[in-house]
Amino acid sequence: MRRVWHQVIVCLAAVAAAAQLHAYEVNAWPAVVFEDEDSGATRSWTGLGPLLFSQPSPEPDAGRVYGLRPLWVRFDETGVEKTDLLYPLFFYRQYPDNYTWSILQLVNGSGRNTLAPREAGPPDKHFDIWPFYFSHETPDPQDTYHALLPIYGTIKYRLGYRSISWAPFPLFVQTVKSHGKVTYTPWPIVRTYSGGENGFALWPLFGSTRGPGVARHFFAAWPLFWDNTLDIDPDAPPGAAPGTQVGFLPFYTRDTAPGSISENFLWPFFGYTSRTIPSDYHERRYFWPFLVQGHGKDKVVERIAPLYTFSEYKGSTSTWNIWPLFHNTTWADSDTRQSKTQVFYFLYWSLDQTSVSRPDLAPAFKRHVWPLLSVWDNGAGSRQLQIPSPLEVFFNDNADIRQVWTPLFALYRYDHRPDGVTTDSLLWNAVTWRRGASGALDEFHLGPLLGMRHAPEGARWRILGFDFAPNLGKNNPPAK
Repeated sequence: MRRVWHQVIVCLAAVAAAAQLHAYEVNAWPAVVFEDEDSGATRSWTGLGPLLFSQPSPEPDAGRVYGLRPLWVRFDETGVEKTDLLYPLFFYRQYPDNYTWSILQLVNGSGRNTLAPREAGPPDKHFDIWPFYFSHETPDPQDTYHALLPIYGTIKYRLGYRSISWAPFPLFVQTVKSHGKVTYTPWPIVRTYSGGENGFALWPLFGSTRGPGVARHFFAAWPLFWDNTLDIDPDAPPGAAPGTQVGFLPFYTRDTAPGSISENFLWPFFGYTSRTIPSDYHERRYFWPFLVQGHGKDKVVERIAPLYTFSEYKGSTSTWNIWPLFHNTTWADSDTRQSKTQVFYFLYWSLDQTSVSRPDLAPAFKRHVWPLLSVWDNGAGSRQLQIPSPLEVFFNDNADIRQVWTPLFALYRYDHRPDGVTTDSLLWNAVTWRRGASGALDEFHLGPLLGMRHAPEGARWRILGFDFAPNLGKNNPPAK
């Protein structure tokens, strides 16, 4: 057995001696693994497998990310300090002139940084405990409130309303929007409308209002019958008639607007839409949502569900085959053309990005085969692979999940840098090997047992913590 291990070590050392140096790793796994730059500065390190870590921020020249996964992770980026505790249980964000924090998006706080410059504005603090307590404090008494649900309170400029008041909920509730006020006594049954819209409703039996403008609304036995006239849109053509909405479920509904009509029979199964403003579009529906045909200047819909669905709107397309098995969407963001492909939503997920003005540029892509692997390629020489990858497909745009949780599952990782250097890692850096731009092996590490690299002064390797630098050839001078 000793002879076998001796032969393995000699062979691995010989391979490493034939390579070129690009970086140096100190591997004392599982305690700590350091990755140094050519200059000798530490670029990143990990300890206790993937738990302890410090590395450059993914954003260029943006600082560092470090912590103890998954308990505590800190992002020190340019102008921003971010802290996560068992994310998403708790997070804190400190910006140059404001801060925000949250506990499970249920207990939330935000405000203006007291150290911010004077020109950033007066103090401004929000604190919420959803759905029970809401507060906002500013120097302006008109914009300051403290509200306790269901006892008493008023919240302002929340949930799409200018204000919502209760005293107590649901016996008395009052909401205010730009077109008027609605008072519920109690909510949601007895409704009194005032301001730009005036009327009364005893929900769900009946309701009638008028205003603003020519608008009027009426319902009976909600949601079975309604008859509405809409106020004229300011952007409507001169002399245009107001829009209307009529419905008697499940038999018939009709919506009209300037240059548009939509009718349904035996709602929602049969119907059609015909529109000339702002552009031509005509659609017919049979046993909706299964059979739909629609064609227009900037919109197309062809649906034979669940076998096939195709839609196009202003250059963006969506195609379903045997819903929900296969889905492809394409769209453009500025100069970037994007194509997303999904098999059963997340079992296979792929996003490809290409340049519209420069089709000769290499494409960027991201692939997930859940839960086996994820692959990233930025199109500029950086590529990564992780096995397994159970979370990335669900949190593609969440940098916090990528830093806090994703590395905990990285049994194998592959990284290709723009300069051509590649690094492979097994079992959270227990086994690593690095190749240079030429493809030759530069370094190999088997935890603290064996480490090999090729330095300018010759071959160097470490066995059980001891450094060796033998002269393997006349062109390799002895190490100092």
